[in-house]
Amino acid sequence: MSKPIKPRMVEGDPRELTLLDVNARFMRHEQFQRLVTNIREDGTLTSTPLVWNDAETGRRIVLSGNHRTKAAIEANLERIWWMEITEPLPRQRQIALQLSHNAITGEDDPATLKALYDELEDVSMRLYSGLDDKTLELLEEVSVPSLAEASLDFATVQIVFLPDEKGAAEQALETARKAASADARWLARIEQYETVLDTLDTVKGAHNIGNVAAAFAILLAVVERHLGELAEGWYDPDEQLATRKKPYLNRSWNVLVEQVSRRGDLPVVRA
Repeated sequence: MSKPIKPRMVEGDPRELTLLDVNARFMRHEQFQRLVTNIREDGTLTSTPLVWNDAETGRRIVLSGNHRTKAAIEANLERIWWMEITEPLPRQRQIALQLSHNAITGEDDPATLKALYDELEDVSMRLYSGLDDKTLELLEEVSVPSLAEASLDFATVQIVFLPDEKGAAEQALETARKAASADARWLARIEQYETVLDTLDTVKGAHNIGNVAAAFAILLAVVERHLGELAEGWYDPDEQLATRKKPYLNRSWNVLVEQVSRRGDLPVVRA
């Protein structure tokens, strides 16, 4: 395990910094010129480079932020701020820091990005944002709000199947998908996770099995027996109503597992 590093903020002349000879991160010419223009307008760097002060050679090496440093020089900035590491760094740690800063950058949620971009009324501010034509074309295709993963409380469930079980499960799910009357994607509420686990426990207890994949296969078999009903309509037990026009997407899986848990069968539902 590498020791924690303790960077400090330093202000100095960017021309005194040493840029990397080999840098995996590249920037297209038009992007770099946009960066230079933004820095010139701001009169400072709004994000700081990471610099290692090599005590043996006396050089300050830019591990991350080479393009920002070059752009600051081209924008004629006399002074900039950077984070500086003074602890000894082996070559392996230097490379790891450089690659991690380039690789771990996160992703934009398209709908949120479009909403923020649409708020920019000033053309100069839109230029300042740095979004290129390719990104803007993708934003034009965003027509419905999406849910950003970071804003959701979610859990991931993995089920491991044996080869023969996997084939049967895939066939059952594909048959159910073809029987559905609409092309939709569902998002289950986090509280339904507990209900799913309870239902699988019920199936395991009823059939005296301990394998989750086998229990899930039995649950799929129940679904297969009701594929005709699956294609006919959604049934809401609270409203006592089946409909095609207003599917109760959030209740669909909950209805399924509650009914299976209660009496080992399914209500009339549509997927």
